[in-house]
Order: sequence, then C-alpha cells, then structure tokens
Amino acid sequence: MNNLLAWPMYALHPPATRTLMQAVVTLLAQHDTEAQPVWPDDLLAHWRDARLLLSQTCGYPLVSQLPAVQLVGTFHYQAPGCSGRHYRSWLVARNKQATLADFNGQRAVANSTNSHSGYNALRFVAALQGVTFSQLLLSGGHRQSLAALRDSQADIAAVDCVSWALLARYAPDELCGLHIIGETPATTGLPLITAASTSAARLATLRTALHQLVNDPAFRSVCNDNLISGFSPVQRDDYQDVLAWEQQAAELGVTRL
Repeated sequence: MNNLLAWPMYALHPPATRTLMQAVVTLLAQHDTEAQPVWPDDLLAHWRDARLLLSQTCGYPLVSQLPAVQLVGTFHYQAPGCSGRHYRSWLVARNKQATLADFNGQRAVANSTNSHSGYNALRFVAALQGVTFSQLLLSGGHRQSLAALRDSQADIAAVDCVSWALLARYAPDELCGLHIIGETPATTGLPLITAASTSAARLATLRTALHQLVNDPAFRSVCNDNLISGFSPVQRDDYQDVLAWEQQAAELGVTRL
C-alpha cells in the first residue's frame, strides 16, 4: 500500500513545494519509511484516504469533517501575522483607508465555506462588528479571492497570512492594488495529519522527521523557500478556537456570510 504525502494548502509556488516534499521523502527514508508524493484534486477524499501518511489540512475541516485522522503537528512560519505555531488572516481590500465597518452591505469573497482562514474567521470578525455583506462569492482558493478583489468582483476578503507572504515573495504582481486593512485574531496553524490507521511508532517517526527538517542545516534553504521556521506537535484541543468562533458568531445571529 502506498504511503501518500502531500502539501496541498500552501502550494502557491510548485517548485518550492516539490522540493519540500522531496526533503520529507528523504528524511522518512532515513527512518525506513517510504512516502509517495501526490498532488490531490479532491482534498477531502485525500485527507480521508486510508493510505495517508502525511498531509496538511485546515482547522475547519479538521474539526467538522475529519474526526478520525490523527494530528502530527503544525509548522511555524516566518511570515508577518505568525507567531510561533500561531497564524492569522489579513482582511484585504482595494481601499487602504477602509476599515471592516466600511464594508457593511458590500460584497465579500471567500475561498470556500469549509475554510477557517477565509470563511470562518471572516464570519467571526464580521459578527463581532455587526457587519453583514450583500453577497458572498466563493472563489475556490485564496489566490482566486485576491483575483476577484483586483477585478472588482468583490470588495473584501480574509486571506491566510502565510498565503499572502508566499505570494508577496513569488507572485507580487498578484497583490498589486490590494491592501491589508485589518486582521483576525491568531489561532493554531494548519494541522499536519496522518490516517487513523497510522501506528504510534510511525506517528513518532513522522514527528522526528519533521523536527529534523526544521533543525538540520542541510534543509534550511528548503524551509526558507517555504517560509517554514519550526515545527510543534499539536492535539485536537488546540483547534477548539475554530468551533468557538463559529459558535460565537452564531450567538450573535450570524450562521453564514
């Protein structure tokens, strides 16, 4: 049975993602663990695959749709908006003088309704300020949400700060005319997961390999190219904020954008 490995969430610059996958394959091989890199199209099916050795998901599907997967940890990222294992979303718009309150009755865009950084976090901060939107466009990805803002198809979005930093490095033209006008609170970074069937010994191997990745000077440039600066194990309880934000928004009368 193939042991599947993927980094689908921050694959905004495929050469850097490929190099990262190969580095992890190399490290796992040192521990007698084979891994097959894949580029999944159906993310939910990929995350639920019994062959899953290691992948990265989002906190929202983790707590709402992936009850069986095991948590490996989370990376730390060297991007503005990140601190240790925590990250946040930027509120992005064309008008750099605007605040969130200015977008009451305006059009929002989100990558998908099962995204914490693009949907759940925006719903939470909008509910806290009593902001409602006239329309929600679902773009399919943070990159596409930014394109919708540039093309004036929408007026505001919440974009993962790591995605923003990667685009600033590798595709800065895609940020032209767009400005950070606010932020969401910070929460635990995107979870690295493995299948429910992964043994305790193999889970320990995965964590050892990821610690090696972020600490071995031989892989420093690989990590830097992906903005990775560290790794921490995590537990499901570390993602309770995701559900808490959803519940708080609901208590304020906002169940959807």
